[in-house]
Amino acid sequence: MPNIYQTLNLPSLIQPRSSAQKNYFPSIAFDFESGDFLFDRAGRPIIANEKETFEQWCLKTCMTERGTRLSYSDKIGCEWEAAMKESDAEAVKSSIIRTITETILTNPAAEWVKNFSFEAAGDELKVSFDVKGRAWLESSRLTI
Repeated sequence: MPNIYQTLNLPSLIQPRSSAQKNYFPSIAFDFESGDFLFDRAGRPIIANEKETFEQWCLKTCMTERGTRLSYSDKIGCEWEAAMKESDAEAVKSSIIRTITETILTNPAAEWVKNFSFEAAGDELKVSFDVKGRAWLESSRLTI
């Protein structure tokens, strides 16, 4: 007996992208010293590659105090004010390591954060650390 229902041959599905590929496309390069996007001499935006975009996201999210921006969820940003209120220098460092690590690892594209170092000059504290995205073989050294 012939089939009375029409059948269609569907094309094969496109494989979904990994979370690292979904989140990081090229973006406009950002200059953290001036606090503005980078442009060439003709006024066109300079494009950052995927890895540079990931690094920029790490720096921007770590520089944001958690819970201070209405446009971000409470999972975005670091708890700098709470870290600075700790009782001694080692507790401050430990709290900073914890909040930076938690902040960056909320992103599924981040694989690990480690090798923290601190440099104090007067009332300024610079924090450097290595971060590795899942999509890249090498890590990046970032400083806040």
